[in-house]
Amino acid sequence: MTARVTALGYLRFTAADLDHWQDFGQRVLGLMADRRGDDRLLFRVDEKSYRIEVRPGERGGVSAVGWETRGPAELAELEARLVAAGYEVTRPGEAVAKERMVSDLIRFRDPDDCYDHEIFWGLSTSSARFASPIGAEFVAGTEGLGHVLQVVSDRARYESLFLDVLGFRLSDHIDLAPDLAATFLHCNPRHHSFAFTPQTGGRPLGVGHFMLEVTDLDVIGRAMEHIEDEPHRLLKTFGRHSNDRMVSFYLLTPSDVGLEFGTGGIKIDDETWTPTRYDTAHFWGHHSVDHH
Repeated sequence: MTARVTALGYLRFTAADLDHWQDFGQRVLGLMADRRGDDRLLFRVDEKSYRIEVRPGERGGVSAVGWETRGPAELAELEARLVAAGYEVTRPGEAVAKERMVSDLIRFRDPDDCYDHEIFWGLSTSSARFASPIGAEFVAGTEGLGHVLQVVSDRARYESLFLDVLGFRLSDHIDLAPDLAATFLHCNPRHHSFAFTPQTGGRPLGVGHFMLEVTDLDVIGRAMEHIEDEPHRLLKTFGRHSNDRMVSFYLLTPSDVGLEFGTGGIKIDDETWTPTRYDTAHFWGHHSVDHH
């Protein structure tokens, strides 16, 4: 296997109120907004022209997850492997590639039919310097946007897709309950870019949360203070994860998708890394908040 996914490149969301998202993204998270008319909101976190896109929709949610690969040969190899694995793969064409600001991309549907996976190469780099409105610095660049955690119906199918087809590598497992484990996968030094847990207890299938990482704990603290003014947005309290050591809290975005906002995640060196298992997801904190 020579071709593989190298990073989480971008996320596409829908939301009922783009104005609210723009204010929230800038004021609370420190994202750099690029508003393009009434129906398109882009956010930057680094030198790339965008990492998050929000479009109008009756309901909020994730519409696409964009995975980066190195070039056209790798894209073609990944396409062939996906087809061989039974996925229906399409090439959206030049117009969509231009809209996504990439050189080329392929698309296939998530195994649980929750959103589109898009694999691309050549995401545009902006000539304008990234400037957070609150002075935040994000951990991105070659490590990509952050990570996505998904609730899935078939653990084996997602293991096969991400490990055997897309070239991810196992980081570790967390045993959440008897016969229930979360799986964490990496494609670069970031501890994980994709994680999944089998569905249980009536949790809906699909993206449970995405993660953004900053370099300064004060940015996290100030975001928590903003959330005090919108307490319904707090999903989990301040805490520290056992496996990636991230110090973070969880909040609800204006797309009604969870966000882990954190700092201090560890890096993986594949030459020395050995996957392990943890008996808890949190060293401390991360208590779920019941708003009822």
